[in-house]
Amino acid sequence: MKYTLRQLEVFLTTAHTENISRAAQLLNMSQSAASSALRELEQQFDIQLFDRVGKTLQLNELGRLLQPRAEELLERARELESALGHHTQSGPLKVGATLSIGNYLAVRLMAKYIEEPGARVTLEVANTATISHKVEHFELDIGLIEGEVHHPDLEVTRWRDDELVVFCAPDHPYAKKAVLTDEDLLGATWIVREPGSGTRQTFDRALHGLLPNLNILLELQHTEAIKRAVEAGLGLGCLSKITLTEAFARGSLVPLATEGKDWQRSLYFIVHRQKYRSAGLLRWLDICHESSL
Repeated sequence: MKYTLRQLEVFLTTAHTENISRAAQLLNMSQSAASSALRELEQQFDIQLFDRVGKTLQLNELGRLLQPRAEELLERARELESALGHHTQSGPLKVGATLSIGNYLAVRLMAKYIEEPGARVTLEVANTATISHKVEHFELDIGLIEGEVHHPDLEVTRWRDDELVVFCAPDHPYAKKAVLTDEDLLGATWIVREPGSGTRQTFDRALHGLLPNLNILLELQHTEAIKRAVEAGLGLGCLSKITLTEAFARGSLVPLATEGKDWQRSLYFIVHRQKYRSAGLLRWLDICHESSL
């Protein structure tokens, strides 16, 4: 065999970081050793995998073509290493989740996953655009997202139902209204999620006809920050129902009904189409499906 798994690790880590020094740090190697491994891999096959732009290494067409195959091969090798070393099927898993899922659903899933000896999981929480980008580039094994994604390299699978809820503080003028009309919505001040989030995507779709004239005061990245701002009386909010259950029960926030607006949505799994479905990844999917029953 003309290549080693270490050479593939250097290739893939460099592809993710676009910098050989950073790749060497992540792999606990010297920069010279990492550079040699990458150079030997290219020389052995008389190929070039990166376009070198200053200190940045960007995957070229051949590099992008080979990256998914190298990722799959390395994932299989890691699974074998885990099975040999720990006698377990479920190895380390890198999961990405959007904010509502990551903060309110993912911890229970992680607790179930690590019940099996040797199973480990790391969680990265970000918005839909960021999670999708990292799954696309093999930086995450799987993403759990709230927004809709359309990318030829990503396999998107519906997971469970969800819905958004408009809400306000108990002393807000709208708190006693039975149903909010379009005029009410246009007359309100709004605290909403940032563009690129799944929640914002659903919000924009539901209020499509009113959107240009809405008074959006703040766009925030965190659900808790939005809830605190609404509790302080700064305006109306709109978030996933799963993030608001406790606040509604306490009475610190009040749900509001809207006239003729569709707040329903789905939550999804996303996996790269060329991602190897390891035993750990399949087990994670099983746990997620069981949680939605």
